[in-house]
Amino acid sequence: MSGRLIAVSNRVAIPRGGQAAGGLAVGVLAALQEYGGIWFGWDGKTTDSEPHDARLQHDGNITYATINLNAGEFDAYYNGFSNETLWPLFHFLLGFFRYNRHNFEAYLRVNALFARKLVPLLEADDILWIHDYHLIPLAAELRRAGVTQPIGFFLHVPFPSFDVLRALPVHEHLLRCLCSYDVVGFHTQRDLRSFQECIAQPQIGAQILSDGRVRAGDRTLRADVFPIGIEVDTCARLAVENAGKKPVERLRQSLLGRRMIMGVDRLDYSKGLPERFNAYERLLEHYPGNRGDVVLLQIAPPTRTGIRTYAEIREELERIAGHINGRFAEIDWVPVRYLNRGFDRGMLMALYREARVGLVTPVRDGMNLVAKEYVAAQDPDDPGVLVLSTLAGAAYELEQAVLINPYDTDGVAEGIQTALEMSLGERRERHAAMLEVLTRNDIQTWRTRFVDALSSVRGEPGP
Repeated sequence: MSGRLIAVSNRVAIPRGGQAAGGLAVGVLAALQEYGGIWFGWDGKTTDSEPHDARLQHDGNITYATINLNAGEFDAYYNGFSNETLWPLFHFLLGFFRYNRHNFEAYLRVNALFARKLVPLLEADDILWIHDYHLIPLAAELRRAGVTQPIGFFLHVPFPSFDVLRALPVHEHLLRCLCSYDVVGFHTQRDLRSFQECIAQPQIGAQILSDGRVRAGDRTLRADVFPIGIEVDTCARLAVENAGKKPVERLRQSLLGRRMIMGVDRLDYSKGLPERFNAYERLLEHYPGNRGDVVLLQIAPPTRTGIRTYAEIREELERIAGHINGRFAEIDWVPVRYLNRGFDRGMLMALYREARVGLVTPVRDGMNLVAKEYVAAQDPDDPGVLVLSTLAGAAYELEQAVLINPYDTDGVAEGIQTALEMSLGERRERHAAMLEVLTRNDIQTWRTRFVDALSSVRGEPGP
């Protein structure tokens, strides 16, 4: 790749102490370190006045370029259209779906603002990599501004089928915006098929070519599967390095030899948390031998404060956890430990390593990196077992997990029991198979394949 990489995301995650937080941030930062370039996006601050031009912060061959946003525009663009409209729609959760034309118009204006602030920073040899549902219209805005460089888009959430997407009054506009990109990437074949189904509708009229490319009007783009991975060796190293820290030691001592079941999720209705708690209660009902012998540790830091739906989820989880503890707890045993706050990544890896069962049960998820990190953090000689929702993208890769349907309360309870009873030999065999998949499809593979695809648009050899 001869030029720079320009990464654009809703929020720029400037690493602290040289370390990115994980997921998107790790992959983007590694790509920028290799190729050099700019990470552009919102700085996390709002203003009552006109947003300023991009502020630049240089760190080696990376420039962080950040802008602020008008407070009212941000609320309508982010809390409104992005997270009350697109998020539930893309997760097939129409009961939470809300559409407001004012919010959509703000969404378009913020994307136009991103384009205006980004264009002056671009050079002729750049390639652009846009991330996630907040910025679907950005390529169309950049094309209108005269940008001809290759532009790619990666969707970090699921892509819905046409019967779901058509609930959105402006779905045709968004589909046409996606056709302004040169490369469009998804986590799974399921998402790719849904996208192809949507753009092949008569209203859009795109043609799926024999080589998998898409012809839409006078443009031809590549749509493909690029499953995001993790830093496998880093997860394993952090798990070992943090195993002796005092909080982990205190947890280990407090368990008194009990087996720990662990879940880590943002406090979001797509994560299936009430269903998970109900399944754990069913486990204690149907398999009473677990009473006094297992503990569910659920970490669920708050997210998207200010949206009523998320406050309701928190209240519901606190109610269910209290109900389970009130029903089953003994003087020396509390069945649910529910923590409504976050922990640093190293601590989480060490906690994963302590857990006999990793419980990942979203009702819909694009990938779910917690599932992958749990596997990577395990002790290969005595690994825990992953219980994983079939509705998470990770289930397409981690076939050796105990796979469950999160809506099946009895089935999830049975899956947990299967994991608790699994022999050491089977646990080792399943873990080794999943670890091999994670190593083959790690975060470096993800970002290299995507940048290769973008480079090929210009006829360059990949890096």
